[in-house]
Amino acid sequence: MPKLKTHKGTAKRIKVTRSGKIMRERAYGNHILAKKSKARKRNIKTTATVSGKIAKNIKRALGV
Repeated sequence: MPKLKTHKGTAKRIKVTRSGKIMRERAYGNHILAKKSKARKRNIKTTATVSGKIAKNIKRALGV
């Protein structure tokens, strides 16, 4: 079977940790921030883990 190319759009958005977990950024943190509370904006800044079938698909796209 031929080698798979890395999906560059996914590679720019996703980071894989040393243990193999997939980390992503959270949505809603770019604009219209005035009406969002400090706590909400602080939580948006943190990264989130991806799990399940979606993680499997992302790993395939990254060639991991």
